[in-house]
Amino acid sequence: MTARRSCLAVILAAGEGTRMRSSLPKVLHAVGGRPMVGHVLAAARSAGADRIALVIGHGADAVRKAVGALPGETEVFVQEERRGTAHAMLQARAALEHGADDVVVLYGDAPLVRPETLERLRARIADGADLVVLGFEAADPTGYGRLLMDGDRLVAIREEKDASAAERAVRLCNSGILAFRGLHVLPLLDAIGNDNAKGEFYLTDVIGLAAAAGLSVGVEIVDEQEVLGVNDRAQLAACEAAFQARARADAFAAGVTMIAPETVFFAYDTVIGRDVVIEPNVVFGPGVVIESGAVVHAFSHLEGARVAGGATVGPFARLRPGADLGTDAKVGNFVEVKAAKVEAGAKISHLSYIGDARVGAGANIGAGTITCNYDGFLKHHTDIGAGAFIGSNSALVAPVAIGDGALVAAGSTIVEDVPADALAVARGRQAVIPGRSAEIRKRLAALKAERKAAKD
Repeated sequence: MTARRSCLAVILAAGEGTRMRSSLPKVLHAVGGRPMVGHVLAAARSAGADRIALVIGHGADAVRKAVGALPGETEVFVQEERRGTAHAMLQARAALEHGADDVVVLYGDAPLVRPETLERLRARIADGADLVVLGFEAADPTGYGRLLMDGDRLVAIREEKDASAAERAVRLCNSGILAFRGLHVLPLLDAIGNDNAKGEFYLTDVIGLAAAAGLSVGVEIVDEQEVLGVNDRAQLAACEAAFQARARADAFAAGVTMIAPETVFFAYDTVIGRDVVIEPNVVFGPGVVIESGAVVHAFSHLEGARVAGGATVGPFARLRPGADLGTDAKVGNFVEVKAAKVEAGAKISHLSYIGDARVGAGANIGAGTITCNYDGFLKHHTDIGAGAFIGSNSALVAPVAIGDGALVAAGSTIVEDVPADALAVARGRQAVIPGRSAEIRKRLAALKAERKAAKD
């Protein structure tokens, strides 16, 4: 039903966020690896908003730049003076005048609202409501505006300082998120006055104006955690905790095993397949895909990486952006992989760095191997063929290629290509001198005794 209706989402993100004690604009602080405002933009688009107006203020240049890097088109408006939420919304007058069947108002510091919830608001408008407010039952309503109902009809939003004792006992509270029938938005906003202690224009005043005009005003209720707002670092941490709890629940529902779920941290776009096992203390940064049947061992950190089915990662492994592990590949303990394709069945078992490289199918990389990919100015590629064996403590100085089935002797520094099935040895020849160790020990013991006698 809502898919056939046009929708404008107005996101208010002009607050200064002084309680964050940060030089970074509040809405750019991250939850689940994505700026809060990015979550809100994504939810609006997923709920069918075909146009988005973002009202910004503090840190406008930084917010504009960050939003410009996110997917989708966003109209940006600047609130130069802070004169209340209704005043902020009217900064997007040009977008509002363009018209829309539905207008949804969101906040850039409330990143957990679900697209399904916004679709419910839009469905209420499509079913005949003129204005719908998103409310929640607060465990502790202190500080929130109370939603005062007459049956199913919302008649007022009462701020706590203005509420009676009976009204303060009401636990149904205002999230600030609401949806309008588009044709009513500007008349209601233009009717809001600023006859109050702060001289500001409050968006909540639309409820009384709409009721006085005989419009249909309703409430949609969600869980309190979904509408958590962020004003300080403690609330940011609480929001992150709520996001992670949701992500873990989604992972369990998708068939993922987590040994200690409270120690596993997901990003906003983490994709985990069925029958994946995740051990304790694993962190997923943005851009990770783990395919069915893979195992991520404890204390591993993954970002921008793909892990195919049957592959194993860790413990204590780091996959950086561009790491791509094939089926049944192994990246073991204290291994770092960056911008490298590790093909099916290849093994990098321990204590190695593989960057800007290809490791061919079935290859074996010995402990302590590194690809020397950076010359101080440019990155260079290392190509390791299928079935190759790289001995422990080898340095492969890129650009260099190791052919299929080649063997690099332990401790070698390889600076030239190695043909397929060849053996490369690039280290000093070992020399054995019988009895020399005993001579050295005798000489050093005498020197030590001489220095001790002189000291005494």
